[in-house]
Amino acid sequence: MAVTSLAPPAAHGRQQAGALLVCAYDSNEQFEANRLAGAISLQRFREMLPGLEKNREIIFYCA
Repeated sequence: MAVTSLAPPAAHGRQQAGALLVCAYDSNEQFEANRLAGAISLQRFREMLPGLEKNREIIFYCA
């Protein structure tokens, strides 16, 4: 597993290629205020985690 920093255009391209985009905030208010198109909340990510492919790219972001 590698952790890297991405510029917004690169993150968008990877999201378009199938990466999961996660808005890394716990509260619904912060998620709604900072959400990008196609992003899921941290809470939703936690719910999905057991069923995710092990090799799926995941991009976390915060404002």
